[in-house]
Amino acid sequence: MSLIIDQLKETVGFIRDKCPTVPEVGIVLGSGLGNFLKDITVEAAIPYEDIPYFPVSTVKGHEGALVFGSIHDKKIMAMAGRFHFYEGYTATEVIYPIRVMKLLGIKHLLLSNAAGGVNPDFKVGDLMMINDHISLAAVNPLLGPNDDLLGPRFPDMSEPYCPKLRARANAICASLNIPLKEGVYFGVTGPTFETRAEYRMINRLGADAVGMSTVQETIAAVHLGLPVFAVSVITDLGITDRPAIITHEEVLEAAGKAEPLLTALFKQLIIEL
Repeated sequence: MSLIIDQLKETVGFIRDKCPTVPEVGIVLGSGLGNFLKDITVEAAIPYEDIPYFPVSTVKGHEGALVFGSIHDKKIMAMAGRFHFYEGYTATEVIYPIRVMKLLGIKHLLLSNAAGGVNPDFKVGDLMMINDHISLAAVNPLLGPNDDLLGPRFPDMSEPYCPKLRARANAICASLNIPLKEGVYFGVTGPTFETRAEYRMINRLGADAVGMSTVQETIAAVHLGLPVFAVSVITDLGITDRPAIITHEEVLEAAGKAEPLLTALFKQLIIEL
């Protein structure tokens, strides 16, 4: 048995001792989106620093805890803050929590992030449901020896974001009068925001938004056989010639303003799963 499986078993055992509830849905909350936790009936919250083999979040806007609880009658677990390659973690470390979620029992994975808009029709505050991604600028987390207990050597990535979940989200947004864009997410390593030339290149390659997370988590989830649903909050616009300096504080502020709409979508989607 591989070292990673041994580590995962130790991590899962530790978490189950703290909270024996079997979650149905796993959620990863992106930058500035932590207020979703207020809608959870919390059973337990475990700081990342206490969990064996877990990285520790170092980015403002990421609280740093695994939260267990329920939304209506659905048992969920949420990452209040994710890990990023730009923090100095390996791609394997970035996806470690996704593997833990799977082994704890989740059947669906919901991802959120703050992203820069490169589609000229987008505006700050838009929600963009991710229908595909481009991961060529990110390190693939499956590099290295494959453990068949986690998934196949060559997972198919032709449709990484679950069509059924996307269709259900569209119906929910129509019923709740939530504007929902749809598009392709381009994953980069960060931590620098993109140059204007890079924004133009990303747009010409077919992407609608760009960000520093999500694609590695999605690859890991597909490898594990988990259906994935993901939404970007458009927090800044890069496809413009207007002089602008993007700051992380502005990203957090924009994410916070859009958060109620994302929360409403996620809550109803979880209820209907």
